Amino acid sequence: MKRINILFCIASLFWLGCDDPSSEESKRPNILFLLADDMGYGDFERIGGSTETPNLNRLADEGVFFNNFYAAGPNCSPSRTGLITGKSPAKVGMYSYRPPEHPLHLPDQEVTLAELLKTKGYQTAHIGKWHLGELTENPEFNHPQPKDHGFDYSLGTENNAKPSHLNPINFLRNGKALGLIKGYSCQIVAQECMDWLNQKSNDPFFLYVAFHEPHAKIASPPKLIEKYANLPLKNAKYLANIDHLDIAIGRLLDYLEQHSLMENTIIMFSSDNGSYRLASNANLKAVKSYLYDGGIRVPGIVKWTGIKTNKKIIDTPTGLVDVLPTLCEITGIDPPKDLDGTSFLPLLKGKPFIRKRPLYWFFYRTVPEIAMRVGNLMILGLDKDTIPRPHQFSQDDYGYLKTISLKNYELYDLDQDFSQENDLFDTHPKKDSLKALIETQLAEIKNNLYPWEDLPLRLEHRKNKKNWVRY
Repeated sequence: MKRINILFCIASLFWLGCDDPSSEESKRPNILFLLADDMGYGDFERIGGSTETPNLNRLADEGVFFNNFYAAGPNCSPSRTGLITGKSPAKVGMYSYRPPEHPLHLPDQEVTLAELLKTKGYQTAHIGKWHLGELTENPEFNHPQPKDHGFDYSLGTENNAKPSHLNPINFLRNGKALGLIKGYSCQIVAQECMDWLNQKSNDPFFLYVAFHEPHAKIASPPKLIEKYANLPLKNAKYLANIDHLDIAIGRLLDYLEQHSLMENTIIMFSSDNGSYRLASNANLKAVKSYLYDGGIRVPGIVKWTGIKTNKKIIDTPTGLVDVLPTLCEITGIDPPKDLDGTSFLPLLKGKPFIRKRPLYWFFYRTVPEIAMRVGNLMILGLDKDTIPRPHQFSQDDYGYLKTISLKNYELYDLDQDFSQENDLFDTHPKKDSLKALIETQLAEIKNNLYPWEDLPLRLEHRKNKKNWVRY
């Protein structure tokens, strides 16, 4: 009997260990995060897109597709901030797209996914578009560089590939400008990823790949444009650009397979926001830079051998802010306490998922200014001002953030109203509770504003980075 009890205990521990992420993931899986730029929800072929995306299809077939996946913001800089910090961009001072030489940047004190993974021995690299601050060769420039945010290696551009995706001139490698590089941006990025993987050690890696495609200015290979010759040239170039992006992703997937890395690599794919083309957003309302679903709902794919759910499509609302806590849970890292995202690992395991706080977005430039998704419902709040504000965030705009108040609301049932055409706010029984919830969230944002004078980083703050507190 004693022997039986011992065997039972051993078997129980084994079973529990297999179900426990901290035990199961002790192998420290590699992480490959693939981010498109301005790719709309409807650009994914499986959603009904007109372009060919066989490699993204492959990822979704071998993993899961998140059907209600959301960007962290409606344009570039805020969304990338939410991805890398797990927080609302408005709470970390990234209120909008940042133009060149603008004070907005990801503050050095914010804890990033790369920094957290490095505590578990990960090698880290960022390759592609940065857009979280000024990239520069000047060592005295006060914006944190990728190395200051936890990346061992970086090849990137501050914003878009210039003058276009073809033969870009604005890439920097580890802070050194490279000048003209022959070829197309997505293939340059893919090749750099493989070169970095070739020279890294055997430690696990976190590779953040931020493609420039299909952000304008579009440049696509003529042979791919010919595939869509039945369409107007502008549309053909755009679809060819998605096609070309997919080919670059395919090269990376092939590399992982050829080097026996696929089995122990988590692969995630998404986009930083919706497309600027209505036709790319699958009849979702609005486009990039708006808080309707056309601006923030994006493709979401996860491929990983640790997926246990039988579902191929997950409808539970999730988003980029959830990536950091998810990867922290998988790798056994204690995440920061003040996150807005929630780990969606339970969904990958086929278990119940409870979101710690609703998905929400704040964007001062457009109307509505704030949105929140709770289950199948999306509530949006509007100030009285109906004129979009300037693209370049200014001190005057910062003053507006302090005084914004919601005057009107919209409410949509997204299960029944995919295109957000039927505003239910006046009649919905949950309107008062949702109104109170979104107003509470707006108050929290206003109470966590970075002072304008502190937006330009002071170099002396960096020495306190190890404390991981905001200034």
